[in-house]
Amino acid sequence: MTTGKKAPPSKSSANKTTPRPDDRQGKKHPREHKVKVVRDSFTMPRDEYQKIAEIKELCLKSKLHVKKSEILRAGLKLLSSMSAAKLKQELAALEKIKTGRPKKH
Repeated sequence: MTTGKKAPPSKSSANKTTPRPDDRQGKKHPREHKVKVVRDSFTMPRDEYQKIAEIKELCLKSKLHVKKSEILRAGLKLLSSMSAAKLKQELAALEKIKTGRPKKH
């Protein structure tokens, strides 16, 4: 006599899964890690800050949409490619400014 209950699946068939296409060759693709970003604030003279807008406008005329952070990151990349002597020269030419938030008038 049968009671109408189904037999539990065997252990061998319960653990079988269809392999994903990338797993069939036995190669695993490395997981891409997200780059962590940092939020910061800084103080700079108004005329130098205006340069960011000018560079952004120049990029827009070339049909290249960029963000302020991308402009600053590109500048950092250029600075890091300079020799130590040239970098020292460029940094020495900068006006020294007081750090912190400017007072509201």
